[in-house]
Amino acid sequence: MAKILFVMTGVDYWTLADGSKHPTGYWAEEFVAPYEAFTKAGHEIVVATPGAVVPAVDHGSLAPEANGGVEGAARIAEILDAAAELTRPVDLATVDLADFDAVYYPGGHGPMEDLAVDPVSGKLLNDALASGKPLGVVCHAPAALLATADVAGSSPFAGYRVTGFTNAEETQAGFADKAKWLLQDRLEALGVDFRVGEPWAPHIEVDRNLYTGQNPASSAPLAAELLRAL
Repeated sequence: MAKILFVMTGVDYWTLADGSKHPTGYWAEEFVAPYEAFTKAGHEIVVATPGAVVPAVDHGSLAPEANGGVEGAARIAEILDAAAELTRPVDLATVDLADFDAVYYPGGHGPMEDLAVDPVSGKLLNDALASGKPLGVVCHAPAALLATADVAGSSPFAGYRVTGFTNAEETQAGFADKAKWLLQDRLEALGVDFRVGEPWAPHIEVDRNLYTGQNPASSAPLAAELLRAL
């Protein structure tokens, strides 16, 4: 049995360019699909957030239209309600990477607010990359990679093939003209080899021990790849 660390946002808002706070958090499917895959395989999951804050779900991700209908939405909500790990997160600052076999970051707009500028998360990502342990990051969670840069702006993730929520998807979601910055733009500026798939279709990239997914639909295939690596 492996022990897998889920690093999750600790905020329930995303500050837009006009200074307003858009309600958000983590995206339900991006937690649920890997959570189901890992727990069904017998693995243990530990949730960590900055300050041990109980993570907030983006309520938009619970809507029927985000889950293939009413039945899908009910199933997602049921799994979240039963996931005790979400109710007892550990403080990210206390995490010892040596205690875990893999690390996974679910998305939602929340990581663009806190994990993108969190040095504790940045160090954990750098250490996880260097360790060779499977490291999975999906959708907006690659924003956390921005915190891996040193004072000169250099990141060990530079040159890695990476995907994440694209400019096209942010535009279609209605936030491209409201955001302070776009994830794809910032990751390309960081020096990663950003790969773009069709909007909203599953798309993952695997480069050495780094596993990234483009959007919510990519979370299940990303989890399958991580399971094969464990």
